[in-house]
Amino acid sequence: MAKIQELSDVLANQIAAGEVIERPASVVKELIENAIDAESSQIDILIEEAGLKKIQIIDNGIGIEPEEVQNAFKRHATSKIYSRDDLFRIRTLGFRGEALPSIASVSEVSLETSTGGTRGTYLSLKGGKIIEEKPNEARKGSKITVENLFFNTPARLKYVKSLQTELSNVTDIVNRLAISHPRIAFRLINDGNQLLRTAGNGDLKQTLAGIYGVAAAKKMREINKEDLDFRVSGFISLPELTRASRNYISIIINGRYIKNYLLNKAIIAGYRSKLMVGRFPIVAIEIEMDPLLVDVNVHPTKQEVRISKEKELMQLIELAIQDCLSKEQLIPDALENLSFKKKINRPIEQNEQITFEFQQETNIENKSEENEETESTHLARESYYSHRQSTPFEKESNYVDEVEPFFLKEKERESLISGVPEEEASDVPIETVSELVDYHQESPLKTADKLMKKHAKVKESIGQFPTLEYVGQMHGTYLFAQNETGLYILDQHAAQERIKYEYFRKKIGEVSTDLQDLLVPIMLDYPNSDAIKIKENNDALEMVGIFLEPFGQNSFLLRSHPVWFNQGEEETIVREMIDLLLDHGSVSVAKFREATAIMMSCKGSIKANHYLNDAEARALLRDLKKTENPYNCPHGRPVLIHFTNKDMEKMFKRIQDPH
Repeated sequence: MAKIQELSDVLANQIAAGEVIERPASVVKELIENAIDAESSQIDILIEEAGLKKIQIIDNGIGIEPEEVQNAFKRHATSKIYSRDDLFRIRTLGFRGEALPSIASVSEVSLETSTGGTRGTYLSLKGGKIIEEKPNEARKGSKITVENLFFNTPARLKYVKSLQTELSNVTDIVNRLAISHPRIAFRLINDGNQLLRTAGNGDLKQTLAGIYGVAAAKKMREINKEDLDFRVSGFISLPELTRASRNYISIIINGRYIKNYLLNKAIIAGYRSKLMVGRFPIVAIEIEMDPLLVDVNVHPTKQEVRISKEKELMQLIELAIQDCLSKEQLIPDALENLSFKKKINRPIEQNEQITFEFQQETNIENKSEENEETESTHLARESYYSHRQSTPFEKESNYVDEVEPFFLKEKERESLISGVPEEEASDVPIETVSELVDYHQESPLKTADKLMKKHAKVKESIGQFPTLEYVGQMHGTYLFAQNETGLYILDQHAAQERIKYEYFRKKIGEVSTDLQDLLVPIMLDYPNSDAIKIKENNDALEMVGIFLEPFGQNSFLLRSHPVWFNQGEEETIVREMIDLLLDHGSVSVAKFREATAIMMSCKGSIKANHYLNDAEARALLRDLKKTENPYNCPHGRPVLIHFTNKDMEKMFKRIQDPH
């Protein structure tokens, strides 16, 4: 009995569909690319239930001849290439001839097409088999309908995500294709709701405004540079307009949206140090080159390509971005800070009140400790908590806790340490800063996931933390302390990060029903793919006090905010919290709260190369002792290390190990 046999056409097409058709977005991508190759100037995408129930693509392209309609659904049948030489000069989006038969093998497909000169043709297929073919009245172009996707492959159907996630993927694909072809008018409708509409007038910036919003488009600048092999054009955002992920970077090669790590790296390198750590720009770059220099026959999805002279292309992209930004005045407009919503910093001489007095019940020992604090200690403590830009959570004056409260009133001080000259600070090695920055590049959501697993295992007692006597500071980064057991070295950033993390975690967990109304609502614009994710995770936002009101298709209104928001920073805080959600698509409420606390604690903590005076350092040690876990920062790094007296004696050879 023969063991090797040829697979049937239907089974072979279903296997091919496993590579090409992963989800409804894959169907939309392949069908739109066919419509683009057909020289369409208008493409309508109508979907139901995120494409699982129905996908309909209508174009005004050249259509298909009646005698060729059946051939279009045969495997490896294509009109894009005819010979091996054509394979290396591909100028169309499709060429493999796998899309239509793969889609037809896992769904119910109907096609209405006409070339405009003769009567049209109607063709119906189910599971890859032709059900009906007949002449049909049709306008020039094609209308293809895909229904009941994966009806005969339940294994693939069970891996489909939620409707909101699948819809987000569909809209993202359509957005990329709209950016790639601004001369084509796209219209995307889901369950009767219009999600996207472009003019198709060839203006890329207008297309970007329709996708990312007018405000974002105004902060984008055009780039244009070429050499003998490549021509780079498109738009990049100013460094002030960034997002939390690379998903907003679109690279198009000869009209084809691609994914390429090295080109992404070149784009980021073009900004040099103008971008904040963990932030990425909005970019749409069109690269034109000879098809001989790019191999698109790498993956069935055709989103991965191999490029000849890739290093030269990277240099050209980097140089184009640098030249564009060098012509821009990147100093923020001061007039934006004159809004009534912005906080006005007054000179320190006008502030008579040094600290807030909080009413709280304490035991006798805590009261005696508090009475021993001098006025200079209070001043130092305030300076310690307010040297950096204000963070949220720090505006609630009725905060009561067992531990000493934060002193929340901010003040300007020209110098925290009057006795440290500038030249001394400049001599401190800068490596400590870079190491710290690199460490915090990890997503707060990933850190939150790790930390949540540790909460149940790590319950440190406050009483176990030793009482420390402050000694001094090294390089504005490390604190030295001692007690009878030996020497302790503390990382000041990690220490304050732990203090603030526990404070923020408590405040977020105690979501108050009291909200501060805004006199003028804040409007938040997002692309349709992100707007869908925000609506899907609306419960998580409401659990932390963020109530967004839909305003149009892709916009939201914020009419109130939690009372712990700092005045003037409402929009910034909300956008950062939403970025956490968009980073992973969906997230649980508990993980979201944890990630938010981590993010705010890291942003608000003192950094390396910042000098503290004695009173500030002692305040840090006292507050650290009162934390639940004073031994690790939220990221897991150690807060302090200990050299015992015996360790010190060994290092100085006062005692020696027995031989």
